[in-house]
Amino acid sequence: MTLGDLLVDAFDRVRSGAADVVDGLTPDQLAQRPAAGANSIAWLVWHLTRIQDDHIADVAGTEQVWTAQGWSERFGLPFDDGDTGYGHSSDEVAQVRGVGADELVGYLDAVHQQTLGFVRGLRAEDLDRVVDERWDPPVTLGVRLVSIVNDDNQHVGQAAFVRGLLAQR
Repeated sequence: MTLGDLLVDAFDRVRSGAADVVDGLTPDQLAQRPAAGANSIAWLVWHLTRIQDDHIADVAGTEQVWTAQGWSERFGLPFDDGDTGYGHSSDEVAQVRGVGADELVGYLDAVHQQTLGFVRGLRAEDLDRVVDERWDPPVTLGVRLVSIVNDDNQHVGQAAFVRGLLAQR
């Protein structure tokens, strides 16, 4: 197995898990929150995709899919184009509504393809490249990729948990 194969498998798991969570849900179900202040499935999947899009575009030196392919306009959310959801308040989370499973998966698939195009060509020595000097120690590409996969999988799990709670209602 190559490094590219390993990373493709990791990101494939994020994509399939998120797509499974939203499958068959209506925009209203996707926007439901299990408790005041909790995140909705729509927000969680949008956010994990925005983070992956933002971080991969940064390390690959490309434009984000969100803007390059017009997803920002399609979603019509009241946020800046650079907003990834990081640090959103409860009120901001509530504004991610009216988004369907097809839109969430469409954006996720577009980001997934961009991600795979980047990671497939990586070599082991690429992982040591410093990509963010704002941290101590500076963040390498390897650490950033693990961070993206970890964060995305946590949000997929949270979204699956919320879906399970909604099914109990």
